[in-house]
Amino acid sequence: MDYTLLILLLPLCSFLVIGLSTTKLKPALAGTVGTLSLAAVTLLSYYTAYAYFTTQNVNGIWQTLTPYNLTWLQVGEKLHIDLGILIDPISVLMLVVISTVSLMVHIYSMGYMKGEKGFQRYYAFLSLFTFSMLGLVLATNIFQMYIFWELVGVSSYLLIGFYYTKPAAVAASKKAFIVTRFADFFFLIGILVLSYFSQTFDFGMLLTGDGSILSGAMGSTFIGASALTWAMALIFIGAAGKSAMFPLHIWLPDAMEGPTPVSALIHAATMVVAGVYLVARMFPIYIGFTPEVLQGIAYVGAFTAMFAAVIAIVQTDIKRVLAFSTISQIGFMMVALGVSTSMQLAEHEHGGLGYMASMFHLFTHAMFKSLLFLGAGSIIHAVHSNEMADMGGLRKYMPITHITFLIACLAIAGIPPFSGFVSKDEIMTAAYGFGTGMGVWMTITAGLTAFYMFRLYYRIFWGKEYETHKNPIPHESPRSMTFPLMFLALLTLVGGFIPFGKFVTADHTQYTIHLDTTIAIISVVVALAAIGLATLLYRKENDQPARLAVRVEGLYKAAYHRFYIDEVYQFITRKIIFNGISRPFAWFDRHVIDGAINGLGWITLRTSEAVKGFQSGNVQWYAWVFLFATLLITFLTIIFTH
Repeated sequence: MDYTLLILLLPLCSFLVIGLSTTKLKPALAGTVGTLSLAAVTLLSYYTAYAYFTTQNVNGIWQTLTPYNLTWLQVGEKLHIDLGILIDPISVLMLVVISTVSLMVHIYSMGYMKGEKGFQRYYAFLSLFTFSMLGLVLATNIFQMYIFWELVGVSSYLLIGFYYTKPAAVAASKKAFIVTRFADFFFLIGILVLSYFSQTFDFGMLLTGDGSILSGAMGSTFIGASALTWAMALIFIGAAGKSAMFPLHIWLPDAMEGPTPVSALIHAATMVVAGVYLVARMFPIYIGFTPEVLQGIAYVGAFTAMFAAVIAIVQTDIKRVLAFSTISQIGFMMVALGVSTSMQLAEHEHGGLGYMASMFHLFTHAMFKSLLFLGAGSIIHAVHSNEMADMGGLRKYMPITHITFLIACLAIAGIPPFSGFVSKDEIMTAAYGFGTGMGVWMTITAGLTAFYMFRLYYRIFWGKEYETHKNPIPHESPRSMTFPLMFLALLTLVGGFIPFGKFVTADHTQYTIHLDTTIAIISVVVALAAIGLATLLYRKENDQPARLAVRVEGLYKAAYHRFYIDEVYQFITRKIIFNGISRPFAWFDRHVIDGAINGLGWITLRTSEAVKGFQSGNVQWYAWVFLFATLLITFLTIIFTH
């Protein structure tokens, strides 16, 4: 598979060509170059998946391939940093996901971003982001992953802040960059601790090699936990930041200030699942050596899923509803990984059910959530507003967007036979296997998901009639925008029928998906009940939602304001850190440190002013000084020698 190097080189070359020629390339040509390069990457990714899954199964086990690997930096005798390409089931899965969604976004943007200032720059940033994500998932070692991890952060900063003349976009890009960099600092510390004890960054050694290389980290303890436990917990903090887990979720809703296609690419299918991919990549260490950290991941994911779902119920900006929906669904994926305890692995001889369910939901979610974001972009393109209050009755004017959006809503709600039903049912089965409490918690969260998605659907396409006498009549988006919607809708329809367990499992063996009938029935009944309630409240315009909001005014207001988590951060950073810590340190720096240095400078200046007369250039003065000094030395010598 030597050709896999082209999967990285093509988007990199596209970024360089478009980025260095923004003033020379016409917008249409820049978009064509970017789109064609991604089309080639997508074809190569599909071919890689086909070639891998048809040839690399030996005795029921999927092989791990390394077409390229070269030593980039030697650190000491044993430790070295490599750059290479790793091909295995989850990296191939991510290749398909990233290339598919990125290609659809490239095509969609040809219509959505047409006429925008900075069109060429936009496509250059898209290529850079895609290159960074592909490099992240193909990394052969954790330090290479970290390098591309940071590149993803930089490129997402550029895309979120694309409208750099808007203060809100600038603030959102800085917020995303700072929060994720804060989390990445812990990720880096975790990498350093892990590599210090194991003396390797290589995934092959860490994950499939001799477990004795981790014995040093298991033996060393700090505050009651092993060094390995600390390392894996710190690595998860990095994953939590990138995947917007509570309490590091605050950057994602504000990141909706970027162009809507960017939201589909970054916040639905690629960047936000990088954290899930990281935990999945390090899964053998989590499950084999630090199961307590894995259980912590399950609880963090479960709380995040419920927390974000409650907030999504009351949001009025359609992109923010989808943003909190993404946070909630990433929580589902983290829960699935976290509940994959060693007992569960033993019960399922072909690998962890939760691991497989998480990766399956990652795949299906990428398709229907990017469809939802692109559908939202089509709606915003038609009505020039993000607010649901400015919409209603749009099904008459936008039939393709309406049908495709409905398909995505049914999928995320978990209605059969749409793809989200199968992947979410596997997560529910794993959750109930972990504990009844976890299963019930996630079932309620799934019900909330169905409710807020159909609240969104009805308020956009049904509800009140669109006011055409005040606004231009909406129309369906151009073909460049509707084609990606139809393509993703098709994937959403058929994705659930993929025998996913035969391709991606925790131990690279094959696993047959078996739906738990009881859990599936419970999930569907809960989802249908939630949809029924949303239908009752929002299908036709009425005052029931407003009356209900008044009854639970406190909860409604708190959820609308995201439970004031942003305000808490503002209080901590401004009142405590800035006023309580940074300002006193700044005063000490200015008045004590700078004062001491300035004082030395003042003394030196005054001293030089006082003695500079001795260097007047007057020869007669020099003679007098010389004579005086000679007489003084002679006098002192006589006095002190007698």
